[in-house]
Amino acid sequence: MEAKEETPWSSILVPSVQEMVKDKMITTVPPRYVRYDQDKTEVVVHDSGLISEIPIIDMNRLCSSTAVDSEVEKLDFACKEYGFFQLVNHGIDPSFLDKIKSEIQDFFNLPMEEKKKLWQTPAVMEGFGQAFVVSEDQKLDWADLFFLIMQPVQLRKRHLFPKLPLPFRDTLDMYSTRVKSIAKILLAKMAKALQIKPEEVEEIFGDDMMQSMRMNYYPPCPQPNLVTGLIPHSDAVGLTILLQVNEVDGLQIKKNGKWFFVKPLQNAFIVNVGDVLEIITNGTYRSIEHRAMVNLEKERLSIATFHNTGMDKEIGPARSLVQRQEAAKFRSLKTKDYLNGLFSRELKGKAYLDAMRIEGK
Repeated sequence: MEAKEETPWSSILVPSVQEMVKDKMITTVPPRYVRYDQDKTEVVVHDSGLISEIPIIDMNRLCSSTAVDSEVEKLDFACKEYGFFQLVNHGIDPSFLDKIKSEIQDFFNLPMEEKKKLWQTPAVMEGFGQAFVVSEDQKLDWADLFFLIMQPVQLRKRHLFPKLPLPFRDTLDMYSTRVKSIAKILLAKMAKALQIKPEEVEEIFGDDMMQSMRMNYYPPCPQPNLVTGLIPHSDAVGLTILLQVNEVDGLQIKKNGKWFFVKPLQNAFIVNVGDVLEIITNGTYRSIEHRAMVNLEKERLSIATFHNTGMDKEIGPARSLVQRQEAAKFRSLKTKDYLNGLFSRELKGKAYLDAMRIEGK
């Protein structure tokens, strides 16, 4: 059964940016996309060499009985100090990754009349469009997205998922299952590093773990310095696993007051801690602000897979951590209520996480 009542989130419908720039008729950015308040903080470019500081986690080593402790320590350090890491040797075959990359590219290149059948509606945020648009005068991202819930399968929209073109629908289904398995392993290893009881993690992120996907298309922009593909924010979920679809850079993370480009390693996933994981770890692991920038001449594509607690679970600091730390830094509430609050507001920095903090903590 489709559980419409459990996902009432919506976003105001907006035009397709990809369609707007398709014939290269636009030479200036429309006012609604211009961000005069854009963060002008220094950007550290690749040539500085500093980007190599982004930790790299080897999943083979993480799951090995001989090297597990040292790799778990690396994972723990990455989550505490960076909130981001690249995951290599994750077990998904490169040829399968090439397949999904190619099919995502084809998906965004569908004719507009085909895309309209998969467009958002005023009542449902899933489909082509944008997210977190809550007012008609709100500034917009220089991007199109396709958003949908993949897990648990009963939350898939019957008017949407079955209408995805083949073989893309089957490829996405397989990708969803494989990435979810990786997320569960990573969450279990994080719990081990923090000495959170395994059954507590299973209770929070069990078989009913919620997984959603956001496929991002950032078209070329005639004035890239005036826009953002995705404004600075932290992910409001537990764990995000991102796959870069093409070779165009654009993801930046904020560390020590500066923006750093993330240069994806070939066939690696970029993984980041979300707000929910910061809450569950009682602030030990940190969700980090990041943003997507756009290119003058080239399009950029990516697919972010978000993993969160089940709809009927409670989001709050892990009991075993609070007992050791003697105080909870965040309040607790049902996942459903947390998500309803999230999608009712504009995406902005870590503002939603800050609203969950217990005053003075």
